Amino acid sequence: MKDQLFNAIRENSVSGVSEILEKAPALVTEKDARGSTPLLLATYYGFEEVAKCILQHPQDIDTQDASGNTALMGVCFKGYVSIAEMLIEHGANVNKVNYNGATALIFAATFNRVDMVKLLIENGADHTLKDDRGNGAVEHAKMQGAKEIITLLEAL
Repeated sequence: MKDQLFNAIRENSVSGVSEILEKAPALVTEKDARGSTPLLLATYYGFEEVAKCILQHPQDIDTQDASGNTALMGVCFKGYVSIAEMLIEHGANVNKVNYNGATALIFAATFNRVDMVKLLIENGADHTLKDDRGNGAVEHAKMQGAKEIITLLEAL
């Protein structure tokens, strides 16, 4: 049934995901071969309605994949602001670090996601956190030439 759940997520099937999780709610914490939970996979693909369905079931919203990334980190990389808002509303930790010390804010700055940077700052993201190479969000923004983000972060 686990494979069916992950297939339903990949197909963006809210009804399929809902039906499977109704029968086997514990599957919400299972991981696929890449270490993704149902929530991580749905949010990575940008499937907001599927993610909403999955969030109706108790789970650790900050579960990490094989690289230590959370659902929030993934949507920051991709730029899915509305999903990030939903995850934050459900208690996602904006300052969680992956296995390389990167945070959601570092991902947003690296990929020049201005609206995401604003959202994270508004929700308590710590702009002083540095990754394992000693670079914080502002350093990543500078490496990418993300001028608006540099200005935002340097004003803090």
